[in-house]
Amino acid sequence: MDTDVLIVGAGPTGLTLAGDLARAGIGHMLLERRSGEPNTTRAFAVHARTLEQLDMRGVADELVATGQQLPGIRLFGKTMVSLAGVPSRFPYVLITPQYETERVLAGRGVRVTSGAAVTSVDQDDDGVTATLDDGRTLRARYLVGCDGVHSVVRRAIGLSYPGRSVLRSIMLADVRLREKPAETLTVSSAVGAMAFIAPFGDGWYRVFSWNSDERPVSEPVELAEIRATVRQACGTDFGLHDPRWMSRFHSDERQAPHYRVGRVFLAGDAAHCHSPAGGQGMNTGIQDAANLGWKLAAAVRGHDGLLDSYETERHPIGRTAVKSSGALVRSGIARSAPQRALRLAAVRIPLSVPAIRRKGALMISGVGISYGNGVDRVPDVPLPDGRRLYEALRDGRFALLGQPALDIGAWSERVTPTDASSAGDRIILVRPDGYAAWSGAPADTAGLLTALRHWCGAPAGKPVAS
Repeated sequence: MDTDVLIVGAGPTGLTLAGDLARAGIGHMLLERRSGEPNTTRAFAVHARTLEQLDMRGVADELVATGQQLPGIRLFGKTMVSLAGVPSRFPYVLITPQYETERVLAGRGVRVTSGAAVTSVDQDDDGVTATLDDGRTLRARYLVGCDGVHSVVRRAIGLSYPGRSVLRSIMLADVRLREKPAETLTVSSAVGAMAFIAPFGDGWYRVFSWNSDERPVSEPVELAEIRATVRQACGTDFGLHDPRWMSRFHSDERQAPHYRVGRVFLAGDAAHCHSPAGGQGMNTGIQDAANLGWKLAAAVRGHDGLLDSYETERHPIGRTAVKSSGALVRSGIARSAPQRALRLAAVRIPLSVPAIRRKGALMISGVGISYGNGVDRVPDVPLPDGRRLYEALRDGRFALLGQPALDIGAWSERVTPTDASSAGDRIILVRPDGYAAWSGAPADTAGLLTALRHWCGAPAGKPVAS
């Protein structure tokens, strides 16, 4: 073996996964086909649950300092989803360019092998072999494809990518504006047009625009076309000028039928892609990696019984992101006035109900994500030693809230006791990704013992339970 885990693709998903494996002391290589190409980032929104995951890695506050905090998200029209009531240290959406997110993730000791394009992947019972475009081969116990919508890894393991284009020929541009928009994040639409404008923070703005005159992605973009589309959607083009980059792309709704085939896994856009509405793409990918990293670390150490739970837990979340973002974007695009009115009403009316509005905020922020069967998000509670729970999780180990009757010394290298009280004086075994692995009464030593064996492996000095 050249390493334990090969990661293909050094975007936010791959960087998160590499950082987690480095923290766990697991050998890995992060391969990136690009070499010195300009950053054409598309993601600007970092939601609360992603910031919580970054907090568990000690880099959230650094990222927050780079952007602007929005207390809510304005959907197409006048519909606003407030995030102020989200139960988190981060009750907002952070607007910052993707390259800032990548920078803080790379700062966790991540090393990227650039100019390493994977052309094929083969696996057997013992490991995975990746062939590069220069003829070299690399072998590892596991491989994770984080290589985007056009994933070479996904194709190599024979997985389809069913779905369709929801928006064709979206125009992208980095520009300067003579008129500063009234809102930090501008999202607007009209019959036959839509526009999204986000700041880089240095005087440059990223513009996404679409109109019903959909052209081939191979056709060059003209600044006049972007101006006209933004003006149609927003009522003004904000004095858009001096583009430094322009392009077109199709926005697809797709999801791989599986996230695991043998020793190969998919994460991020290689596993699912969707419209930019709601800013779910990068956030979902980072959370994929947060779910998978500690499970791969356990597998390398011999406890591989958790690997199937990655697909079981994350595939439904990806499916929800595809559906919800698709519903949002369809509410904003319409080719006739009656169709537009109906679609906007379909969003606005339900969100006028407080309970639905709160559920929407929890869904968009990611704080409401649950994997079922009690595997729910654990709040960032204060601990007796003055730290918060998410700070205690920064070493990548499990944490135990409460004072159990069971001596957990045999798992001391994998579980951090906190002596913290929890709701109802229950014991909660917290996974490294901040979700509850198990919850029970302090006297339920049998339940805790079973949970420790299942989630953390056999006690020290004994073989791993099958």
